[in-house]
Amino acid sequence: MTPFFHDALRDTIVLTGVIIAALLLVLWTMQRRLMYFPIAAVPSPASLGLGDVQPVTFDTADGVRLNGWFFPVASAGPHITLLVFNGNAGNRAYRVPLATALVTRGLQVLLFDYRGFGGNVGTPTEQGLARDARAAREYVVSRVDVDATRLIYFGESLGTGVAVDLAIEHPPAALILRSPFTSMADVGQLHYPWLPVRRLIRDRYETLQRIGQLKSPLLVIAGERDSIVPLEQSRSVYDSAGSARKRFLSIPHADHNDADLLDGDAMIEEIANFVRR
Repeated sequence: MTPFFHDALRDTIVLTGVIIAALLLVLWTMQRRLMYFPIAAVPSPASLGLGDVQPVTFDTADGVRLNGWFFPVASAGPHITLLVFNGNAGNRAYRVPLATALVTRGLQVLLFDYRGFGGNVGTPTEQGLARDARAAREYVVSRVDVDATRLIYFGESLGTGVAVDLAIEHPPAALILRSPFTSMADVGQLHYPWLPVRRLIRDRYETLQRIGQLKSPLLVIAGERDSIVPLEQSRSVYDSAGSARKRFLSIPHADHNDADLLDGDAMIEEIANFVRR
């Protein structure tokens, strides 16, 4: 090999290394922007046709004020209350169809936004969302119209990781997980197989490692054609759960963001039946 080709090869290797290092640095610093997609603007309840919803606020342990909506049930109690942990995008307004469908079945609902979502201050992180979840639980059990022994956690997508962590720390009457994943590293590696996601990811949400500690009754709901969180991951979470009472519902033909997994009749009826057993 001539000195010219030797130098050219060396320069190419160095340049390639620099490019890869720069790409990995960008991914490390920007990864949360690829994980969380908050929408700040929240329409008023009135503009959504909501008459009885109660706007609420509460503070986290680290001083972040969070906003939410409480959907009461007008009839005499005691009532079952669902605390909803959102996915990684939008804000509480996007979960209104879910809440209203549950209220028609006699279930009270608290929707709230994590830090950085729905106009709340702060930046979403796994640790931050865990604090938000604790604050939401503390708020809702402090209400005189909520029976803490009838409090159920409902997590969707990314919110399943948040809900599982809280359920192990503060067991609910039951836990409902819609499209749960085994870990965020597993999801990321699935969608970016050419990148070292498992080494780079910071917010890991290790649900599969933790679900074995769960003792509360469990309902897992998954779409059979989920292109974001494969059905197999949701089934693995279900199979690994330590709950003595658990049920798995698969929704045929449903993808991750389809209406069937937001407020579809099959899902809502299963939730209503499950929480009343």
